Amino acid sequence: MTQYVELTEAAAFQVKKMMEHNGDEGSFLRVSVNGGGCSGLTYGLGFAEQQTDEDILSTQHGINVLVTKEDAPILTGTKVDYKESLMGGGFTIDNPNAIASCGCGTSFRTASKAGSPQSCD
Repeated sequence: MTQYVELTEAAAFQVKKMMEHNGDEGSFLRVSVNGGGCSGLTYGLGFAEQQTDEDILSTQHGINVLVTKEDAPILTGTKVDYKESLMGGGFTIDNPNAIASCGCGTSFRTASKAGSPQSCD
């Protein structure tokens, strides 16, 4: 079975903390691709209560991760990490399929999907 998104141990730890804080224990972590942003596509990270027939499930470090069958080719090989710095912490997403990104750091496009670029107001 192909693992489309790799969740690091640091990211899983932070997701677990967020689930506990929000009362979302037992939820799934959904990693998605949405249209928009300067380069046409943006990432989505959120919690889902249910898995659908369109989802691919993997379990990593105790976290159930969902990716839709439509997003899977775009996300193949993507690594989700969590980094702490003096300025705070945040999730980072490293997608080897992204061929371009914009200055804001949250938008990208791939060779096979350009998305719907919008201005970065």
